[in-house]
Amino acid sequence: MTETAGAGPVPGADGVLRCPWAVGTPDYLAYHDQEWGVPVTEDRGIFERLSLEAFQSGLSWLTILRKRENFRAAFAGFDPAAVAAFGPADLDRLLSDTGIVRNRAKISAVIGNARAALAVPGGLAALMWRYATAAPPPVTTADVPAWTDGSAACARELRRLGFTFTGPVTVYAALQACGIVNDHLAGCFRRDAVT
Repeated sequence: MTETAGAGPVPGADGVLRCPWAVGTPDYLAYHDQEWGVPVTEDRGIFERLSLEAFQSGLSWLTILRKRENFRAAFAGFDPAAVAAFGPADLDRLLSDTGIVRNRAKISAVIGNARAALAVPGGLAALMWRYATAAPPPVTTADVPAWTDGSAACARELRRLGFTFTGPVTVYAALQACGIVNDHLAGCFRRDAVT
C-alpha cells in the first residue's frame, strides 16, 4: 500500500473520499469500506487478523486478502482452540495447501500462537485492546506510522507470552485492522463511521 505514500483521501469511482490505498482494486475497496478499522472485540477475530498480518510479512496484503477464504478453511476458521490442537499431520496438510502461503515458519507460528492465545489471562482481545489509542486523525498516508511505541510494547508482551511473528510492524497492522487504532485518514468517509 506504499504506492500512495504522502497522499490524502481520494475520491473513488462513486465520488466518495477514501484512504488512497482503497481505490486500487475492488478487493481493497471492499476491505476498506466494510472491514478495515471496524472494532473487533473477540479472540477469534483478533487471532485471525494477527495471523493474516504475520502471513503478509514480506508479501503484498492483496495476496493475503485474495487467499483469505483459503486461510480460513485451512486454519479451522481461526478458532484458536482448534488450531492449537493441530499436530504434525496438519502441518503437512498446510504445507501442501496451494491455496495459502506455504511457509513452514509462518504456519508453525500460527499454530504456536493459537496455543499461546489460549493461555492469555483474560483473553487475546482484552490484551490487544489495552493498546488502544486515540490520536488525531492522520491527514495523509505519510502521517500513518509503520509502528508505534504502543505496538512495540504489545509485541514485547505477546513475545513474553510465547507468540512469534508478532513484531511491532505486524502488531501495528493488526491493531489497525481490528479498529484498536483508527488510521482512516481525516476526510475519509470511514473515519468517523468506525469509532
